[in-house]
Amino acid sequence: MSCSARLAGLKVLLVEDETTLAELLKEAIGDYFVEFTIAHNGIEGLEAFRQRRPDIVITDITMPKMDGLELAAAIKSENPATPVIILSAYSDKQKLLGAIDVGVVKYFIKPFDPEELLDYLCRLAERIKRDSRIKLLEPFEYDLQSEQLFKNGVLVHLSKRESRFIAQLLHSPNHYLSNEAIKSALWEGEEVSDDRLRTFIKRVRQKSDKSLIENISGQGYHLAVAKERE
Repeated sequence: MSCSARLAGLKVLLVEDETTLAELLKEAIGDYFVEFTIAHNGIEGLEAFRQRRPDIVITDITMPKMDGLELAAAIKSENPATPVIILSAYSDKQKLLGAIDVGVVKYFIKPFDPEELLDYLCRLAERIKRDSRIKLLEPFEYDLQSEQLFKNGVLVHLSKRESRFIAQLLHSPNHYLSNEAIKSALWEGEEVSDDRLRTFIKRVRQKSDKSLIENISGQGYHLAVAKERE
């Protein structure tokens, strides 16, 4: 598969407070991706990450409100699988020592050649594609890249919120979420009744399987995954 074909299905979030550089990068490489979103500070970047669910995050290290390392740490706490790439000025080299601690996969020192970044993104895309299918309870799999559920290789038609629910369970410790955590994650800022939550879960289980989403009585729900993933 060619580089452009591997990149075509990916969503990228660029967090860069230098507007000119952000626009130059988007112009240079943005067309390779299905979606290329720009945010201009760490707080805006975290909000965009939660809304857009990008496959790759590229962030400057020095920004107002929330720097790149703080942003990377926040992203990794919510989705450890998301690759984060740091852009850094030479003078920021000491800060890069903290990049290892938050799981940054790569850094580029400014100024850098966009082609060099693109080459790395091609290699990263190959790894993302290889690792994107997560085996759940047989015969289900979840594709992290497309955020879709499959049964025996056939797409299970879920709504965006239903698919995000499975993703949230998959990324949570022990693949478990409490009732209140589910409400907060899926209906941010809304008042959600227990009846509405139960109706939502029932619909997901009807579309998939009752044994895939296990009810922890009065507490929350657990996602059944293949034993080798536990």
